[in-house]
Amino acid sequence: MKIVVTCFFFILMTLCGNAFAGQFSEIELVDGGIILGEVISHSDGIYIVRSNSLGTLKVKESEIRLIRLKYSSSKKKEIVSTPGGTVSPDMQALQKSMMDDKEVMGQVMSLQKDPKMQALLKDPEFMKAINSGDISTLMANPKFIELLNNPEIREIQKTVLKPNR
Repeated sequence: MKIVVTCFFFILMTLCGNAFAGQFSEIELVDGGIILGEVISHSDGIYIVRSNSLGTLKVKESEIRLIRLKYSSSKKKEIVSTPGGTVSPDMQALQKSMMDDKEVMGQVMSLQKDPKMQALLKDPEFMKAINSGDISTLMANPKFIELLNNPEIREIQKTVLKPNR
């Protein structure tokens, strides 16, 4: 079950790849550097960031320790992503395998048309759980559980977990 949930989690992360777009963020790099800017997009392990002082940058996901949303008010910063930070090597391999497989990515992208998926992606609490990697909150969400049983999700799982891939 853990692999099924993790697989679905990566599917959702792919669909939410631009969740930071338009958000002013503080990006902490593994070398200790900090970039302040707007995350424009994220795909193929590369973040495109627009910074007032540095211009537009391409930053590899592997170079990022974490991303914090910056608020204009005095609200406390919230950690919303830790790219590769706490993901096991097996799960990283699964994610890479999914991202490198055109068939799987085609199936994942077709999920964007699913009305139930669209509704979940508009739910702020659900997106917060996705962005923070809070699998226990996701598992407590009946809509998430319902999507786990979606035939398209099951087909993606079969493709991803098929031997000799």
